[in-house]
Order: sequence, then C-alpha cells, then structure tokens
Amino acid sequence: MDMNFTIPVNEAFEKSAANPACGCPLCSLYRKLEEDELDLILGASMMEPAIRIRTNKSGFCRTHYDLMFTRKNRLGMALTLESHLAELKKEIRDGGLGGGMGSKPIKRIGELESTCYICDRIGHNFDNMVDTAVYLWETDPRFSIKLKSQPYFCLPHYRMLLQVGQKRLGKRRIGAFASQCAAVVEKYMETIEKDVSWFCKKFDYRYDKEPWYNSKDAVERAFKFLRSDIHNK
Repeated sequence: MDMNFTIPVNEAFEKSAANPACGCPLCSLYRKLEEDELDLILGASMMEPAIRIRTNKSGFCRTHYDLMFTRKNRLGMALTLESHLAELKKEIRDGGLGGGMGSKPIKRIGELESTCYICDRIGHNFDNMVDTAVYLWETDPRFSIKLKSQPYFCLPHYRMLLQVGQKRLGKRRIGAFASQCAAVVEKYMETIEKDVSWFCKKFDYRYDKEPWYNSKDAVERAFKFLRSDIHNK
C-alpha cells in the first residue's frame, strides 16, 4: 500500500461527500490519473527512449487513441505512431516470400489488443488507490464517516472495494465495511431506479402534465452508475 495516495484519496472522498455532483469518488480518482498520464505521454515523456520502447510494445487502446487525438497534438501522435508502426510491421511479418501460416500476426496482434500503455499505467496506480481507501477505512475513524457520506459508488468500483476489503480486512471487519459500502450503493440504486422509471412514464401521455422531477438526466446517470464514469470525453 502506497502512502503517497492517502492525500488524493481523502480529497476525492471529501469532495464527493460535500458535493454529490462529483459522483463516485473512485471515478474522480481514475479520471485524474488518466489526465496526468495523457499530459505526460503527449509531453516530455513522448521522446524518452525508454517510454518509446514501452509504447511500441503495448500500443494504446482505442479509447486512449481517441483521447490523445482530441488534445490536438497531432505531431506528437504522428511521431508515436511512426515508431510504433515501423516496429509492428516487422513483428507481424509472417515468414518469407512464400508467407507463413499466420501464427506470428495472430499472436502479436492478440497481444496488442489486450494491452494499452496508458491503461496499464493507470491500472497499477488505481489499484493502489482502492487499496488506500480500504486502508484508511480500517485505520482512520474519520474516513468511515466520509465513506458513508458518498453520493454513490459505481458498480465496478463497488466490486473493487469489496474485493480489496476481503483481502485486507479479514473476517472480523469485512462485514462492517461491506455493509457501509452496500448502504451507499443500495440507496443510490433505489434513487436511480425511481428516476429512470419516472423518465419512462413521462413518455406516456397520461403523465404529460406532470413535472420531470429529477429524471431528465436519469439515463445518463444510470450509465455512470452501471459502468462507471472514467473517461473525460
């Protein structure tokens, strides 16, 4: 567990507790990590030989290609792609003039489809942040109050909290931790379920004159709850 993450984790939980519009605090932490990595890879890191070796090997997922492209550094992207394509061309060449059986490109492209330089970098640090959140709950009574005050945890991050909790807390304390997390999630699930149902009713003429209440953005909020809200697009 990396103690360097205690400050950002505390800050994210405090912000979400104070302002429900901030949403899942772990989504906020993920987005911050992602922004930092995008800044680095399109900045000074781009020309470092050690980084170029790693990006040539891992490439990037489609989501992060898109996010890098929207940052308008097309020359930086082109330089990275030039190096990556030159190396990849050699790696997927299958045999000599007579060709091969396709095994080499199948293997290399399969590897490439399962890796992303930015995802890998974020994943390592984000795992440490989730671990830090459980550690803080275990060691700091004030953090328990922050956790119970969250607007919600998205389902993927709820799962991660429970899994890390099971590993870190043991049988004596996991029940209390799981109950606190479940209370946050179940309360929000009831709210979003009600809002989505009301959104559907508003398309029935019998409810035409009724107010929307808090349902106008219910579909978008349901997406974020079910699958997280981790990319700034």
